[in-house]
Amino acid sequence: MRERASELEQLAAEPDFWTREGNQEILKELSGVTGRVEEWERIVREADELELLEAMLREQGDAELQKEFEVRAGEFRGALDRHQLLVLLNEEYDDANAILTVHAGSGGLDSQDWAEMLLRMYLRWTERARGKFKATVLEVSSDAEAGIKSATVMVEGNYAYGYLKAEKGVHRLVRISPFDAAHRRHTSFASIGASPELPDNVEIDVRPEDLRVDTFRASGAGGQYVNRTDSAVRITHIPTGVVVSCQNQRSQHMNRQVALNVLKSKLYERAMQERNDELAALAGDKKENAWGSQIRSYVLHPYMLAKDHRTGTEKGNVQAVLDGDIDDFIMNYLRSQKTQKAQKARKNG
Repeated sequence: MRERASELEQLAAEPDFWTREGNQEILKELSGVTGRVEEWERIVREADELELLEAMLREQGDAELQKEFEVRAGEFRGALDRHQLLVLLNEEYDDANAILTVHAGSGGLDSQDWAEMLLRMYLRWTERARGKFKATVLEVSSDAEAGIKSATVMVEGNYAYGYLKAEKGVHRLVRISPFDAAHRRHTSFASIGASPELPDNVEIDVRPEDLRVDTFRASGAGGQYVNRTDSAVRITHIPTGVVVSCQNQRSQHMNRQVALNVLKSKLYERAMQERNDELAALAGDKKENAWGSQIRSYVLHPYMLAKDHRTGTEKGNVQAVLDGDIDDFIMNYLRSQKTQKAQKARKNG
């Protein structure tokens, strides 16, 4: 990390740096790398001081010293967790804003209601971050009777995509259906997608002739999330069938621009997924991506449990999870991915 910081500092010091294309990206990387190095140096210094405090405690057993040690040890653990997060989130675009999508699965009103519950869960998650993230609902396709069919949310903030990429996949709910007069247990599915908001210097080739643009009026229960306008825009990318919408901006032009940016991000994510699937197939470890291969289950009946099937992480307080308490699921998934990649690297190396 220090070596990379030195390389970037040398580039920034060159006479023609400020006239070069891409200098802002270099400065951004330099700021990030420098911050990580400084944070790690602070952690090392604090670890050394805590070690000295521990030695003094063994000799003196002073109550005030014990209190100071406990406070600083707690702060040290927090700093170490924050630094670990920076280590986990070091892939391309991890630090970008995220475009989150929610789609109801088959199952009618139950699945649509479940999709709306998930949308609320992620909006509450951003609220719990206390200013770290800002969520803007770009589009909601609601049902007149209950729930939503789909939604698109822009989540802005450092490492929003790095966090939310852990949520991609199928989410399963088991409960007594509120829409079943016989009060039977139902299983519902909804899928979550996440893609990074791409920086301006990333070119995604989208030809105008490949696009079908429709305008419509936003309406229905989704109005609780977005502003109703007469200028909502839906863009269909004909070659891939990818459809995006935006209905929360003040003008048709602004809705179209936001929808186009979302489309480019989704096409990028689609291309990356196809490449990863090809590499996984060659390696012989491609997994089925179907409605039955859920990443997480939320059981409300006959017992209460939220379980991530990728890591085994469990939480008994499902209501807290549905209120946005999903950090443990995210962090444990990121740690497991890091461990798996390290194991693969050692095996292949």
